[in-house]
Amino acid sequence: MKFLDLAKVYIRSGGGGAGCVSFRREKFIEFGGPDGGDGGNGGSVWVEAVEGLNTLVDYRYQQHFFAKSGQPGMGNQKTGKSGDDIVMKVPLGTEIIDEDEETVIADLTEPGQRVCIAKGGNGGWGNLQFKSATNRAPNRANPGQEGVERTIWLRLKLIADAGLLGLPNAGKSTFLAAVSNARPKIADYPFTTLVPNLGAVGVDGKEFVMADIPGLIEGASEGRGLGIQFLAHVERCKVLLHLVDGTSSTITKDYRTIVHELEAYSDVLGDKPRVLALNKVDAMDAKQISDRKRALEKASGGEVHVISGVSGRGVQEVLRALYAEIEGDKVEEVRGTWQP
Repeated sequence: MKFLDLAKVYIRSGGGGAGCVSFRREKFIEFGGPDGGDGGNGGSVWVEAVEGLNTLVDYRYQQHFFAKSGQPGMGNQKTGKSGDDIVMKVPLGTEIIDEDEETVIADLTEPGQRVCIAKGGNGGWGNLQFKSATNRAPNRANPGQEGVERTIWLRLKLIADAGLLGLPNAGKSTFLAAVSNARPKIADYPFTTLVPNLGAVGVDGKEFVMADIPGLIEGASEGRGLGIQFLAHVERCKVLLHLVDGTSSTITKDYRTIVHELEAYSDVLGDKPRVLALNKVDAMDAKQISDRKRALEKASGGEVHVISGVSGRGVQEVLRALYAEIEGDKVEEVRGTWQP
């Protein structure tokens, strides 16, 4: 299935049906009162988050969603039938954005969460509603209220606990394949990963979800390469795993490039907790590992894990460090929402 995380959609709710002007006419009743019914309400357009979807590709092929209008009212006090609602199913983590591409209308992160983005028009009143003590035979009815027409954007931000970051060919896909049930494409050339991949990772009997996004390059936050399209997917992650290719001769520069792009993209990403790992140590000797680990520790000012996605060295320790950050973030969320 093709991955798509941004879609433009045109929607219109149904208009309300017109009210009816009618008078009761029966044998031996020459001047019956008004009996015009109300028009039916127009259908609304809803967006609902559901499980089991991970792409917006359906909205590339169907971009127009028009709800039906309500039927007009009828005589004998009959109300017109209301138009059917339209419910657009989207993956968890979908943002609904206004036509200006900036205003967020809703952020759907829970299964079953839904929002009405275009309310159907109310049906018009029939002449029965206008009957009064001074006007026993009203000859008027309301037209139905018009529907709402608008353009919206759907933007998907994958929901994962941990996100994998690094330059192209840093070994992210190999690592994800080694620790999860995901089967991303793996090859010995840059930009093997063209779309985000999600995998369920297990450690010490616990599970969390990890996302692998296409590699970032210098200038990604300004639109270069593939990374700018997918940086939004790691905004929801609780912790980031930054992989540095240990076989590179410029590991400190590689490290600073990724950190700079995160900070340039947004303060949220720049301040997000990170676990740093020197990868591909299976292809290095002991002295290279020691020297490059020391250089990376000096550049980052923090702990550096030594790992190999191929041989499995240090993988469990890194997963435990990630899970500790994820659990710590959950505790902070609970404290932030607790009320005495």
